[in-house]
Amino acid sequence: MKSGEPSHTGRDAFGSSFGVLVALAGSAVGLGNLWRFPYLVGENGGAAFILIYLGFVFLVGLPILLSEFIIGRRSQAAARGAFKVLAPGSRWSIAGVLAVLCCTLILSFYSVVGGWGIEYLLKALRFDFTSGKDAAFSTLFTSFTASSWKPLLCHTVFLAATALIVVFGVKNGIEKFSKVMMPVLFVIMLGIAVRSLTLPDAGAGIDYLFRPDWSKVSADTFLAALGQAFFSLSLGSGMVITYGSYVSRKENIVALSAKTAVADTLFALIAGCAIMPAVFAFGISPGEGPGLVFITLPYIFGQLPLGGFIAILFFLALLLAALTSSISVMEVIVAFCIEEFKLRRRAAVALCFAVLWVLGCLCSLSMGLLGDWKVFGKTIFDLFDFVSANVLMLVGGLLVVLFAGWKLGRKVVHDELTNSGALRIPEWFLDTLLFLIRYLAPAAIAVIAIFQWI
Repeated sequence: MKSGEPSHTGRDAFGSSFGVLVALAGSAVGLGNLWRFPYLVGENGGAAFILIYLGFVFLVGLPILLSEFIIGRRSQAAARGAFKVLAPGSRWSIAGVLAVLCCTLILSFYSVVGGWGIEYLLKALRFDFTSGKDAAFSTLFTSFTASSWKPLLCHTVFLAATALIVVFGVKNGIEKFSKVMMPVLFVIMLGIAVRSLTLPDAGAGIDYLFRPDWSKVSADTFLAALGQAFFSLSLGSGMVITYGSYVSRKENIVALSAKTAVADTLFALIAGCAIMPAVFAFGISPGEGPGLVFITLPYIFGQLPLGGFIAILFFLALLLAALTSSISVMEVIVAFCIEEFKLRRRAAVALCFAVLWVLGCLCSLSMGLLGDWKVFGKTIFDLFDFVSANVLMLVGGLLVVLFAGWKLGRKVVHDELTNSGALRIPEWFLDTLLFLIRYLAPAAIAVIAIFQWI
């Protein structure tokens, strides 16, 4: 096969356009949408931040997303195999290796956080949040994460649920799950948002989110918006490359990429409307990170009429958001094992489960029993988080745009965007996209890396 030519392997594939969209949206929509995005919006000028963020999504995030889509669909191969197909005999395949390593580290600690979601859903089902104080929930969260067996059990259940979906394949596993659960996830969050907006003083939360305050905008605001646009779309991790390899050549990848970016942003905004009005209604300062979800919100649920039922819906939504992301991460690793080691899907999933379970146990125990065991001053959990987000995703994203923009070049990019001539795109659109892929996206990634590493 010549470099740049598509392959036809008879691999598993998505069965419909809607299936592709919900799977891609599921990979982008995750726990970060629930706690990080609303916080960033409020702390960086509300609507001013949203406008800056949207600009970066479409000027930087979308070109990188399209680059990964092009590489995946063109090659009809997963992360490492894609580069081997499109640039045989070269060293470009290292980008695929980094993507697999990145996903391995991500799912190792992400499954631990997903396990926390299981524990808190069970607590909600027992109506444990119907009374109590914020300080009590803080102690509850700390004692739970620092204990040994319970977080390990939850991590195991979450990882097993992820593996169970992935083992059924792309069409019968990932697509079927996403088709049902993504709409359910959006409906649940919309319902919680409507309830939150009816609370007294909820307007303060809406002001916090959407009133443009340009006085809060600084260089850090632009950096935060750029980083959020990059990480929220799961760029540089091989997820889009792998999913793209399962997409038919009849699909319009420009439209799919744009819809994915819109769905991800829309969910983040809905999550903000669900969380921040309630936070402000009870006079609580919003905090960044899991504390908002696992400490502050349980306290709020205990003060709300029918708060016990809202808690159930919220933690169910959180668990679904975590699962839709985790299956896309595991699929990258599973696809790699299938292609590189010629394993059957069941064997590949079993191998991935075993490795991820061990690494996840180390991450979980680093919150307690192994808390003093640190590498470069970081616990295992924090180290995996830092290396995956601040090193591997950035390097992977940079290699992707350089490969798509310069190695594949204009002819291949045009061929993929037009489905070999079946679709038409204006020349100015192609020229603009190539400029963004070749110049702006690499520069943006370099800026993020510099500020993350110094």
